[in-house]
Amino acid sequence: MSRPGRDDAPDRLYTITRGRIGTGAGSPLDLVTLIVAESAAATGMQSEHVAILRLTEFPTSVVEIAAELRLPVSITKVLLSDLLATGHVSARHPRRPAITDPDILEQVLVGLRNL
Repeated sequence: MSRPGRDDAPDRLYTITRGRIGTGAGSPLDLVTLIVAESAAATGMQSEHVAILRLTEFPTSVVEIAAELRLPVSITKVLLSDLLATGHVSARHPRRPAITDPDILEQVLVGLRNL
């Protein structure tokens, strides 16, 4: 039994990314980065790019996009980098927790345990 996305022929994945394998050392994308479409698909766009633009009408995480496309996350990041570079999508990184005081976090944990 094959799993979609995991057993894709390497030549298909090579074709989708045009041979590129990474998004660069300073890639702003991680699994939980939210991607939002900033424009509609343009004529002549790669079908995977069009699919990403449709999926990201509302904020969607990188890992969710990969799952919907049934592609490895690494391949999805290459495609997203293309769209970021052309301004078709924007990336929103999750905010860090506003509460960083260990005492407050411990009080919350104690409160949750008492529920």
